[in-house]
Amino acid sequence: LFEQSVEIGGYAGVAGGPLRRVSFGSGYARNSIIECFTENLDHFPVLLPIEFDKPEEQLAHLRLHNGTIWRWNRPLIGFDPDGVPHIRIEHRPIPAGPSLSDSIANAALYYGLAEQFMSQRLAEQIEFATARDNFYKAAKSGLNATIVWPELGHISIRQLLLEQLIPEARKGLGRLGLDETDIDHYMGIMQARIETGQNGSEWQRRFCTVHDRHYDELTAAILHLQSKDLPVHEWDL
Repeated sequence: LFEQSVEIGGYAGVAGGPLRRVSFGSGYARNSIIECFTENLDHFPVLLPIEFDKPEEQLAHLRLHNGTIWRWNRPLIGFDPDGVPHIRIEHRPIPAGPSLSDSIANAALYYGLAEQFMSQRLAEQIEFATARDNFYKAAKSGLNATIVWPELGHISIRQLLLEQLIPEARKGLGRLGLDETDIDHYMGIMQARIETGQNGSEWQRRFCTVHDRHYDELTAAILHLQSKDLPVHEWDL
C-alpha cells in the first residue's frame, strides 16, 4: 500500500525511474552504509527544496533528502545528546507488536539473528533478488509463505522459523549476554505465535470475520488487549 501511494521514481523520467522512492532497496551495501546515501544523491531529485541555516557538519540536507526515500530497512544518520553522530537502521517490523511483549519479542528475534548471522556472511549466500522475493512472499502470505533459504531450498516460513531461525536467534542473544530466562520468555512468545498461526494481522482478519468490518470496534478491542499486555497469540475475539 505504501509503495503504491508514493509511486514516484528517481531520475530517468521521475515517475517511471529505475529506482523507486519506496522499495526493498536496490542491493546489498558491500563496503559501507555510505553507499545508500550516495545512491540517494545519484538517483533521486530533491523532493523538499529547503535551505537550512545550520552548520554543514549537522548534515541537515542529507538527512532531509534521505527522509524522502523509504527503504524497508532504512539507514538514518542521527546525533546523540552530546552531539556525536551515529548511523542506525530504521527497522519497521519491531514496533508492529501489537502488544509490548510482542514488540520486545520481535526485537529479540531480530537482534539475535543479526548477531548470529553477521559472522556467517549470510548476504554472500542469498542473492539480493532472492532476499527481495522472500520479503514480498512473507508480506503477502505471512506465516503461510514458502521462501528460499541457503542449503534448504524452498521451505515454509513456519518450518524455517521453528527449526532454524529461532534456535539461531537464541544463540545470538546468548552471545549478546541476555539472561537465559528472558531468552526463553521472548523466544517462547515467537514460537507460540508461529505454532498458533495468530500474529497481529491474522488476529485482525479473524476479528473482522467474526464482527464484520467495524473498525471502531476493532481499534477498541486492540487497545483493550494491549492494556493487558497479552502477547497476540493469546488474544481472543
